[in-house]
Amino acid sequence: MSTKVHAIQTGLVKVKLAQMSAVGAGIGRFGHVLFDRAWSDWVPILAWLIEHDEGLILVDTGETARVHDPGYHPRWHPFYRLASRFRVTPDDELGPRLKAMGVSVKDIRHVVLTHLHTDHAGGLGHVATQKTWVHPLEWVRAQGIGGRIQGYLPNRWPRGWQPERLRFERRANGPFVEQMPLTTRGDVTVVPTPGHTPGHVSVIVRGEPSIFIAGDTSYTEALLKAHVVDGVNPDERVTRATGEAILQLASTEPIVYLPSHDPESAQRLADRETLRAGPR
Repeated sequence: MSTKVHAIQTGLVKVKLAQMSAVGAGIGRFGHVLFDRAWSDWVPILAWLIEHDEGLILVDTGETARVHDPGYHPRWHPFYRLASRFRVTPDDELGPRLKAMGVSVKDIRHVVLTHLHTDHAGGLGHVATQKTWVHPLEWVRAQGIGGRIQGYLPNRWPRGWQPERLRFERRANGPFVEQMPLTTRGDVTVVPTPGHTPGHVSVIVRGEPSIFIAGDTSYTEALLKAHVVDGVNPDERVTRATGEAILQLASTEPIVYLPSHDPESAQRLADRETLRAGPR
């Protein structure tokens, strides 16, 4: 059985253009994200389903329609007040989308969260019974009031939810020096891709071409190719290094690059259009 990857759109989001493409450097970047007036278009909130002969693998859970409920986002948090807008209906949520695809939650073998921001973990309630993997750094960073200040919503996770911590082995996967295989033959692997958050990960599905499920390593393929970092990452140096590693991988083998908010990701997946990394 050949491995297939499906894009699942779980609503739409708007953010400031300064979040997608950093303006300035250092702490000043965050001010631009909050107070600049330029907004992105509505962009997708994508999750991904991998059909593998060892079972289904879900990458991210998308957003929940509860984002429109009064008080769902902390009113004191400037990012949610000033820098994000959502458009998610109940039918957009992960559960109804999986049902429409004919997918039973009990058949999902692994759930991998690229990171724990709400637009990637908001649909957890639909799959909280399944084995879920999170980078240990991401789990620690998202806890308590400190996590909420950094934009996480741990108080919105399913009650009692306890994910597995990713366990990386020191074995190269292209330019990535660590990986965790999710399949016995090692053709679906999780690799650390720190930047957008310190515990951010991506998933590589080996094939012809390979699929690189990228989370928020960049907001679009074009921004990755332009060597642009986002405006909310805590360490620009780390973020650039991850981007360069992805481009290095694309220079050595064909990969389809799939960021979660790129309006062209689903079509690139359908067309199997590979990332062509030109000279810097």
